[in-house]
Amino acid sequence: MSNTYFPDMEIIPSDLLEKVLSTMDSYQYDSYTQTDVRKALQNERCTIENLGALLSPAAAPYLEEMADKAKRATSRHFGNTVYLFTPLYLSNYCGNNCVYCGFNCRSQIARKKLTMEEIEHEMKIIAASGIEEVLLLTGESNVKSPLTYIGEAVTLGKKYFRNIGLEIYPVNTQEYHYLHECGADYVTVFQETYDTATYQILHCEGRKTCFPYRFHAQERAILGGMRGVGLSALFGLSDFRKEALASALHVYYLQRKYPAAEYSLSCPRIRPANNGQAYDLYPINEKELCQILCAYRIFLPFVGITVSTRENIAFRNGIVKIAATKVSAGVSTGIGDHGSKQRNETVNTGRKESDSYNKSEHRIENTEELQERTGDEQFEIADERSLPRMYQDMVSEGLQPVLNDYLYV
Repeated sequence: MSNTYFPDMEIIPSDLLEKVLSTMDSYQYDSYTQTDVRKALQNERCTIENLGALLSPAAAPYLEEMADKAKRATSRHFGNTVYLFTPLYLSNYCGNNCVYCGFNCRSQIARKKLTMEEIEHEMKIIAASGIEEVLLLTGESNVKSPLTYIGEAVTLGKKYFRNIGLEIYPVNTQEYHYLHECGADYVTVFQETYDTATYQILHCEGRKTCFPYRFHAQERAILGGMRGVGLSALFGLSDFRKEALASALHVYYLQRKYPAAEYSLSCPRIRPANNGQAYDLYPINEKELCQILCAYRIFLPFVGITVSTRENIAFRNGIVKIAATKVSAGVSTGIGDHGSKQRNETVNTGRKESDSYNKSEHRIENTEELQERTGDEQFEIADERSLPRMYQDMVSEGLQPVLNDYLYV
């Protein structure tokens, strides 16, 4: 891996990287037996050693028992609630050469950076659907999408949403503090792969080449005042069992060091990108993904688990009954095309409109030139359901969709 920090990159004192990588490197999942799995399922408290057993091939015959234990843990700590949010891509300009990504700086795609006017237009469409939590994303270019641009977008977003998350390039502690002061609540950063050799091969150019700076992003975000952080590997780039162990341990050690923060794990599998390249080098099927999510829930019972639209409807409908606590709805991974996808339906949630947002004040205007504004998508999505359909599907399954559970006073 590259340990070379760029001159402006902050170095923080932390031993988390060494702890995670040393445990991952020593993980021999083929050494576990079914006896180890049964012991892990019987233990009231799941240890790191138990986690290794639950992620191993020996646990495959016990998937139903794992799912039952995970479901009980989810019900105990989260009830039957599932949180809903929508991502909003602000820009697809990127300074990194990540060979598997559609935003790759070498990819010949239609690039677009939304103006504040266009961002507000997209926000109005999303907010009119009933969504109260938005995840703002950019390609990783601090030149095309500088910190002030993101901060202005966050400030604008507070007019329409109660919860604002960020999935942007990693920044320093004081920069996270600035974004938090603008109104950002949490930060998600994918490590992509914890396999340092693979990481170096797949990330050939740009600031992302510095593995440790990316690894410590969540810790800097917490130090910068963010309420919560999310993380994950991108499954398909390396050995998924080791990646899952490293992801869970990353959260585990952060949680022990900063117990007041909120944590979430995602589980993205690599999807076809619009640059025509496919890098699903280590395929992972749905049963294996379910095994990982059940192991996550058993090992980290209080941690949120997010499942994105990379997964299909059947899988997402099933996993929210077992381990997942948060899903995206009404998703577009393109730049500026929420309007063209007509996602301005309204959910009847049976609640009164909040004082902070009244839909009648934010009517959605039709713009003939909307399609000309759009930029290419990052990857293909598998679940294209709108928020209203997602909401009703969950209600019909006896789940309680939650659009927001935070009050700011």
